[in-house]
Amino acid sequence: MKAIYLVLAGLFLGLPSPSRGADTKALNYRSGEAELEGYLALPADLKEGEKRPGVLLVHDWTGLQDYARRRTEQLADLGYVAFAADIYGKGIRPANPKECGVQAGLYRGDRSLFRRRLNAALEQLRAQPACDAGKVAAIGYCFGGTGVIELARSGADIKGVVSFHGGLDSPSPGDGKNVKCKILVCHGADDPFVKREAIDAFLAEMKAAGVDLQFISYAGAVHSFTKPGAGDDPGKGAAYDESADRRSWSHMQLFFDELFR
Repeated sequence: MKAIYLVLAGLFLGLPSPSRGADTKALNYRSGEAELEGYLALPADLKEGEKRPGVLLVHDWTGLQDYARRRTEQLADLGYVAFAADIYGKGIRPANPKECGVQAGLYRGDRSLFRRRLNAALEQLRAQPACDAGKVAAIGYCFGGTGVIELARSGADIKGVVSFHGGLDSPSPGDGKNVKCKILVCHGADDPFVKREAIDAFLAEMKAAGVDLQFISYAGAVHSFTKPGAGDDPGKGAAYDESADRRSWSHMQLFFDELFR
């Protein structure tokens, strides 16, 4: 009875609910000399020899920790082969905002390195026996939202990416021409960390490149609107918003229905 209550609470509060039985494991892989440890989640009803669409998840600035793992399991519960990337490296799990800022800054400041780590994770997802390599998408949160757009800008041959409250800036706006996939941006309309100038530049970049883009703004939502751990005070610039969390997850599922049909 307690387990049922927890699942229902997750659904109504917009929290990452307990998995319905996804098969999960840590998965070691490499990017150049760097050792990485991702997290794989397979649907509970996956049959031997069956292939399913794959979804790569890119963590927020806290690294591959509980929140990212729970979201990965949720993707598996939807029926996808889900793999959470480890951008920072095995054992690098920031413990406070200062450490998070240092790690995230390394990759935001070096987009080439960021893209190599992203593509290494994508290769791992595609290599999974149950993954239909021709039907792959990526999602990311905050730092990871920036990441999946960088993955698209790198020219990755995937169906689509979904950015949840991610940064949109680019040191190389011309890279929009490399995008081969559809993009869905789920944005908090009152996010103080994503400036209007960055939004306008991103929209112009995507328009110039002819990218199939959906850009959805959630009224009243600020940064980190999908993460309960962000608190409930929008005045701080980052806060959980149950409505925006629920709506954006639904919009993601509609987007996937279009990509994988």
